[in-house]
Amino acid sequence: MTLSKVIFKDLGLIDYKECWDYQTKLFENTVQQKIHNRKNLENKVETKNYLIFCEHPHVYTLGKSGSENNLLINSNELENNEASFYKINRGGDITYHGPGQLVVYPIFDLDHFFTDIHKYLRFLEEAVILTLQEYGIISERVDGLTGVWIEGGTKNARKICAIGVKSSRWVTMHGIGFNINSNLKYFNYIVPCGINDKAVTSIKKELGKEINMNELKQKLKINLANIFNYDYQ
Repeated sequence: MTLSKVIFKDLGLIDYKECWDYQTKLFENTVQQKIHNRKNLENKVETKNYLIFCEHPHVYTLGKSGSENNLLINSNELENNEASFYKINRGGDITYHGPGQLVVYPIFDLDHFFTDIHKYLRFLEEAVILTLQEYGIISERVDGLTGVWIEGGTKNARKICAIGVKSSRWVTMHGIGFNINSNLKYFNYIVPCGINDKAVTSIKKELGKEINMNELKQKLKINLANIFNYDYQ
């Protein structure tokens, strides 16, 4: 069986809106290609899959089901903290992205893999869980909540990775925010993911040392490929 192919792009530190526009273009092109293929069965063009790694300057994003009340600072305070704010078209509530956090945007056509959005979310979580294991950190899922947690079932529960996605015609966009060397003070200005009784953490905080981001990217990149069973082209 031939494995699906994924095009990998590391965009480094990139403005949130610029990257949003970029992934939206890839997403919309893929959706339109699928619509074209269904109308032109004899001239089908294989859709492409993309995996984007990046970091963003300080930014808060609010999903479709979120409440602006979960942003705890006003526009002046946003400016003072050199942060921006966007309402976006993914699921979920409010989250933060910033330097030291690895943001991962898979633009996958799930017809190449499996057409099950819940399974897709669990696979993303599993890739993060396996990557954390390589740093000696035990993490888990919490029933009823997306993302990856440490000591999830206890009063010390803390979130290390947030997940929010959008899909149309089984094409995905948006993805995960994985706290590696994040400045966690920025989470104090929101109710992360609308959950007000659980803390946020990072690998740096858990281990008490700065993490080599390039090494971590390579580990996560491999774990994603193994879990979804694809090759990079």
